[in-house]
Parts: sequence; C-alpha cells; structure tokens
Amino acid sequence: MNVLDENISDSQRQLLRRWHVPVRQIGQDIGTKGLSDGAIIPLLHELSRPTFFSRDTDFYNRVLCHPGYCLVSLEVGKYEVASFVRRFLQHPAFSTYSRRRGSVVRVSHHGIHFWRIRSGEEHEIGWLQDANR
Repeated sequence: MNVLDENISDSQRQLLRRWHVPVRQIGQDIGTKGLSDGAIIPLLHELSRPTFFSRDTDFYNRVLCHPGYCLVSLEVGKYEVASFVRRFLQHPAFSTYSRRRGSVVRVSHHGIHFWRIRSGEEHEIGWLQDANR
C-alpha cells in the first residue's frame, strides 16, 4: 500500500491515481487530519505492506528502518512529487514491496540514497534513463 503524507498536495495525489498508482493519503483515506509525525510510524505498523511517501526530511533517519514498512523522503518540488513517486516505484531496485521493505529512502533529482535494516552504511544509486522523465 502506498501511503502519502498529508503534506503532499491533492493535485499530486490525483495525478498518481490518473496514472493508476494506487495511493491512500493520511487525513483523507487513513488516519486523521493533522496526524503528528510521531503518530505516523505506529499507524504504519497497523497497515499491510506500507510504503510511506513524505516531503518531510525528518523521515530520512537510519533509526527508522523497520522490516514492516518503507519510508521515502521526497526532496523534490511540491509539483514534482507524483513523477518522482512513480519513478521510484518503477526503479528496479525498489519496484516491488519485498525490495523496498526495511528501507529508509531519500529521493532527489540527484538519485536515491537509502539505509537498509541491519546495514551499517548508506547506499546510493542513480536514476535510470527512462521515458517517464
């Protein structure tokens, strides 16, 4: 399940849905409006196979790695969110939940940085050249 933080605009959520990317948003579809960052992690533990997307850089924190979810911090402009969510979900390294789970990820124009559970080092991979860019 792809979960959007409420800091992601409605227009970006609608664009993802038009592209047939299934998403649910905090404050709209799950959770409550104004849910604190501290309450998001317990909410993710209640969901089935969540990948959480936020523009909040505080979620890119190694200590948040957990085998029950994937956290993605989007360091892109607010009108670029949908395209980067889609690019991330299509990247071969993260294209399935089993490849994403246990990761805390930072997505930017420069590439993808990530921590994996039980790994002591930060990893970095670039974007593939694709037609969705």
